[in-house]
Amino acid sequence: MTTNFRHYNIRLERTQWDRLVEIARSQKLTPADVIRAALDSFLATDDLLRSSQRRLARISEFQQLALDIIIREQFPEYRDRIIAETDKRLEQYHGA
Repeated sequence: MTTNFRHYNIRLERTQWDRLVEIARSQKLTPADVIRAALDSFLATDDLLRSSQRRLARISEFQQLALDIIIREQFPEYRDRIIAETDKRLEQYHGA
């Protein structure tokens, strides 16, 4: 008989196990059910974070492009100075 479950062993600290059993017992579930629910929650959060990170990256790219266009068109004399200061700060604060 085939199931959709994959068997996997994990090691938990004693305090983790005790808490897991306590939660499972209070909700009338098995420890495995609680672990699967926790994993589902973690995976959903991870998907949301990736989506949020893509959104932030898009906003950042938009802002950078918009500023670059504004600087090129309205303040071209400051562009090289801004880039030099950016490089200086990158090295100073990020070691890059």
